[in-house]
Amino acid sequence: MHDSSASTPRSASTPSPAATPHGLTAYGWDPGVADAFAPYEAEGLLPARVVRVDRGRCHAVTPGGTVRAGAAPVAAGDPARALCTGDWVVLGTDAEGEHEVRAVLPRRTAFVRSVSSRRAEGQVLAANADTALIAVSLAAEPDLGRVERFVSLAWAGGTRPLLALTKADLVPEADTLRHLTADVAGVAPAVPVLAVSALTGDGLEALRAALAGGTTVLLGTSGAGKSTLANALLGADVQQVQEIRSRDGKGRHTTTTRDLLPLPGGGVLIDTPGLRGVGLWDAEDGVGRAFADIEALAARCRFPDCAHRAEPGCAVLAAVADGELPARRLESHRKLLRENARLAARTDARLRAEQKRVAKQRQALGRHMTERKRGPRRR
Repeated sequence: MHDSSASTPRSASTPSPAATPHGLTAYGWDPGVADAFAPYEAEGLLPARVVRVDRGRCHAVTPGGTVRAGAAPVAAGDPARALCTGDWVVLGTDAEGEHEVRAVLPRRTAFVRSVSSRRAEGQVLAANADTALIAVSLAAEPDLGRVERFVSLAWAGGTRPLLALTKADLVPEADTLRHLTADVAGVAPAVPVLAVSALTGDGLEALRAALAGGTTVLLGTSGAGKSTLANALLGADVQQVQEIRSRDGKGRHTTTTRDLLPLPGGGVLIDTPGLRGVGLWDAEDGVGRAFADIEALAARCRFPDCAHRAEPGCAVLAAVADGELPARRLESHRKLLRENARLAARTDARLRAEQKRVAKQRQALGRHMTERKRGPRRR
């Protein structure tokens, strides 16, 4: 990627920077983006928003329309900073007159997951999204642990989570639907939960109203009905839809790229491929928000460093014993914190050293307590 400070002559077909708000407003252009782009205006460079990244190039919408441009990674060796759908970029032209990305404007938010790899690497799935719309299929019993994981990552990335219980038409009993909705809402404090059906249209009006005017990233596992929901929200068959496999109820990847698409009622939608794995990435704060109920209980524990294991005066354990807090939820909280800590240790040498030191102290304490129980050795 070339130096963003290099000046590029403005061609006759390049719109004036002063006209950019009118061409990009529908794609999320606002005063904040304008301020970030301001230093590049005098150089005759062009603002744009990435609508798709594909094989080292990207499609980006500009005030004058959509163009293809070179899309080299922002920082080689750091997948979490690679160019992504939703990014606001600065375009120039190369020696052959082709568009190329000169700079990426600072991201306001980023939905990032860790990838399945021996190396600790993050993958950004969407940039500058205001809302993470998480599709949860009602064709089967909702996986509450997976819901907690998605919500944690959404909060961690700065996006507002919103849960859409898709295929609500498969739950004809109103009481059953209410119970399922309540179960999901119970593991997502302060997160709106809407039961929707793309087949009957139930719940879609409320969902459209919740998404209007901002950038939404649509997330979920394969078979969750994401493509069908996307088509319903877009008002057209934009995304290909396939039937789920009858033998196991799982879906196939009908969406293979991340695309940014304008919504009829305002705002844009970033549709993403179905996810098989959703590993945490720098999500400690996100886990805290996703488990706000446990955090609130922990504030009442006798000891500020309570681990909620067997400590006296633990308000969290008391809530589990009283049935106020499901034991499953506490275990899920522990699991996500452990996973996040392991990932952090792999990426932070100092933290690894500290964890080793603490582990040695615990081992030494364990040996000491064992020796005390045995009593003094006879000579």
